Amino acid sequence: MKFVVSCLIITICSTASAQEVAMALVKGGSYVPLYGDKETPVQVRDFLLDVTPVTYEQYVEFVKANPQWKRSRVSRLFADEHYLQDWNDDTTPVDGRLNYPVTNVSWFAAKAYCESQGKRLPTVDEWEYAAMADAHKRDARKDSVFNQWVIRGYETPRSHLKPVGNSPANYWGIRDLHGLVWEWTLDFNSVILTSDSRNQDDSNSTNFWCGGAAINANDLMNYAAFMRYAMRSSLKARYSVKSLGFRCAKNVNTNAVNP
Repeated sequence: MKFVVSCLIITICSTASAQEVAMALVKGGSYVPLYGDKETPVQVRDFLLDVTPVTYEQYVEFVKANPQWKRSRVSRLFADEHYLQDWNDDTTPVDGRLNYPVTNVSWFAAKAYCESQGKRLPTVDEWEYAAMADAHKRDARKDSVFNQWVIRGYETPRSHLKPVGNSPANYWGIRDLHGLVWEWTLDFNSVILTSDSRNQDDSNSTNFWCGGAAINANDLMNYAAFMRYAMRSSLKARYSVKSLGFRCAKNVNTNAVNP
């Protein structure tokens, strides 16, 4: 495994795939999440995060190497009936989408993919910590322009039908944390909020999260965060949703990386 450090971007050639996956080094620190308070900030350690979400092309290689995750063979204990439903067959996504973020993937499948790469899913706190950065600041949550941009991304229909990597890189060099797909986290159900009850039975609806829990948010920063936490609270691990993808994280190997 070869590490090349340049501008906080680390390229890892996975032993499980011939593709090279770019990861960004996120320097740890403390932050106050939506559910926290200033007296007890959350501490986040240094970690690596994929620069872009996992694509159809990358996921195809995974299912070929791990046939138990093919659409026709996956256990319904680990993925619902929507799993990879937009694929032509077990190993052929819809034409022209190889560089799009893979969606309709359950938490179990996303977790298995990351583990096959020697990685893991990011925690909620890691994801939120990385996602609070804009292009210039580690924490841009109080910037009204940044928050308006984030919310516009949530309101864009069919945003998952776009290639990865086209959004501006944030402070850490990470792209597409906003405005493309919702993303699985390792502990997605660790913080429970009450979301809007409409469409709860439709696990494949893009509106099932609705942001109902955000109704009392008093600013754009809280509104956007409420939408994310409410969405996560509505999920079950076997759900496969057309607007929900994922990316992988990795603990920093201090012997291989010298930030």
